[in-house]
Amino acid sequence: MEHANEASLLGEYVPLLGFALVFVLVFRRFGLGATLGYLVAGAIVGPQVLGLVGDAESKMGIAELGIALLLFLVGLELSPSRLWRMRRDIFGLGLLQVVICGLVIAGMVWLATGSSIGAALALGLPLALSSTAQVLPMLQSAGRLRTPLGERAFAILLFQDLSIVPLITIVAALSRNPQHQSSTPGWLLGVYTVLAIIGLILAGRYLLRPLFRLIGNLGEREMFIFAGLFTVIAAAAIMEALGLSAALGAFIAGVMLADSPYRHELEADVEPFRSILLGLFFLAVGMTLNLHAIAERPFFVVGMALALIAAKAAIIMGLGMAFGMPRRQAFALGVLLSQGGEFGFVLFAQAQSAMLIEGQAASIFGAIVTLSMATTPFLMMATKRLRTEPAPSVEGVEGPQHEGANAVVVGYGRFGQTVAQMLLSQDIPVTIIDTDVEMIQTANDFGMKVYYGDGLRIDMLRQAGAAEAELVLFCNDGDKIDTEFLEAVHYAFPRATVFVRAYDRRSVIKMKGAPVGGVVREVLESAVMMARQAMQAVGVDQMEIDRTEAEYRRRDNARLDVQRETGDLRAGIDGMVTHASRAAAIEIDLESSG
Repeated sequence: MEHANEASLLGEYVPLLGFALVFVLVFRRFGLGATLGYLVAGAIVGPQVLGLVGDAESKMGIAELGIALLLFLVGLELSPSRLWRMRRDIFGLGLLQVVICGLVIAGMVWLATGSSIGAALALGLPLALSSTAQVLPMLQSAGRLRTPLGERAFAILLFQDLSIVPLITIVAALSRNPQHQSSTPGWLLGVYTVLAIIGLILAGRYLLRPLFRLIGNLGEREMFIFAGLFTVIAAAAIMEALGLSAALGAFIAGVMLADSPYRHELEADVEPFRSILLGLFFLAVGMTLNLHAIAERPFFVVGMALALIAAKAAIIMGLGMAFGMPRRQAFALGVLLSQGGEFGFVLFAQAQSAMLIEGQAASIFGAIVTLSMATTPFLMMATKRLRTEPAPSVEGVEGPQHEGANAVVVGYGRFGQTVAQMLLSQDIPVTIIDTDVEMIQTANDFGMKVYYGDGLRIDMLRQAGAAEAELVLFCNDGDKIDTEFLEAVHYAFPRATVFVRAYDRRSVIKMKGAPVGGVVREVLESAVMMARQAMQAVGVDQMEIDRTEAEYRRRDNARLDVQRETGDLRAGIDGMVTHASRAAAIEIDLESSG
C-alpha cells in the first residue's frame, strides 16, 4: 500500500513539474514571466482539463510555505536604516495606495455584482494588492530595483505585504461563519499578536544570532540552510498555533535578522526553496481555478480585469505624482503595479471560509487576478515609449557630475578595509561581505556594517546587490580566484567593473585573460614604498629613486607579461635584479670604463 501511494505521488508530480518546466520556459522566452507560466500549467494538468493531477488543496497547504518564505525574504530587506529612509513612501504612499485602491475597487465590485457590502469588501480589498512575486523579478532583471522607480515600487509592495494581516483581520471581523464567531475575541488576538512579536524578537536576539554565529565559526553551509528553514517554519508555526497569520510569523523572523551580519547568506540559502515552493503555490492555484464558472461569464471576467488595471494604474499614477514623482515615472509605477497579486488568492480563500463569498465567486475573481497578471508584461512593452523620458539636449549644458557608484566589497581584512573606507569617503554606497565572524563583530563595534557570506558564490554576490552594482572588488585573502570564476562573474553581472586583489605572481598568472578592470598584487605598492623610503634614508638622490622605481616596474611588468603568456613562473628570469645580475652589470660597467 505504501509503495502504491509513493508511486501515485511520483506519478502526479512528474507531469506537474514537467508541464511547469515547459510552460515557464515558453512564457519566459516571450517575456511573460514565470508566474503566468505556473498558473497556466496548473490549470492544464488540473482536474478540469487533462485531469493528470488532483487534490490541489493538499498541495496548496505545502506550497503556502512558499508564501511564508517570500515574506521572510521581504522581512530580511527591512533593516531599521532602510525602513527609516523609506518611511514616507512605505507608510504614506503605500498606505494611501492600499486604502484608496481597496475602497474604489470594492465599490466597483459592489456596483457590478450587487453583492453585500461585506462581500464587496472581501473581494475588493484583496484586489488592491499587486504581485510581489511578479514585479520584483521584473525590476531585478531590468537592473532598476535601486532606481527611484524601483524603490517606490518596493515601498508600496512592502506595505502591501504588511497589510495582509489587517486585511485578514477585516475578513475575520466580517465573517458569517458561526465557528469564526465563537473563536478568539479580536482584543485577545491583538494581545497574542503583540506578545508573539515581542517573543520572536527576543528569541532572534538571544537565541538565533548566537546560533548563526556558532554555525558561521564552524563554516558549515548546510547548517545555515537548515537553520534558516527552521527559523522560518518555527516562527510561522508559533503564530499559526496562536490563531494568527503564519506569514506574519515568517515576516517577523526576517525582520529579526535583517540587521544581522548573516542576512545575505540567509537570502542566498533560502531563495531556491522560496522559488520552488512559490512555483508550486501558483501551480496549485492554477489547478483550483474553476474554468467552467469562468467560461459561463467570460465578458465579466475580462471586463473586471480591464477595470481593475485601469483603476489601479490611474490611482497609483496620481499618488506617485502627489509624492513628487515625474509624470512619466508615476505612469510607469501605475502600469507596473496595475495587476492583482498572489495574496489575493489567499484572501479569497479566507473570505470563502468566512462564508462571505461562494466558491464560484472565488474562482471568478481568482481568474480576474490571473488575467490582470498576464497583461502586465504586455502593458510594460506597449507603454515603453510613454514611460521613457526623452533624452535631454546636451547643447550648452555642463556634463553630469560623478555621484558615485554602488560597490560590493568581498573581504574586509587589512586590504578590504582600506578599499571600503576610501570608497565611502567619496559617498560611494558599499556593501561588504566576509566569512570571518570575529572580524565582522569587531567591524560592527567600529561602526562598519559587514555582512556574513561567501563572496566567491555567484548567488551570494547577487543577494549582496552585484546585479545593480557598478563595482565588484575582491579584496579577500587567499589564492582561490581564477579566470573561469571571473568570467562567470562578468557573465552574471555584466554592468559591474571587477577588481581583484592578487596574492602573488602565481595568482596573477591564474587570471590570464580575465575580464577585469584591474588586478592588484597585495604587497607590491607597500614594498615599493618601503624601498623608496630606505633609499631616501641613505641619501640617494630623489631623481635616482624615481628612475629606479620606474625601471623596476618596467622590468617587473615585462617579466609578468612573459609569465602570463607561458604560464611558467621561471620565464623572464633575466628581468630580475639579483646579486648575480647586479654583479654582471657592474663588471660590464668596469670593462666599458676601462
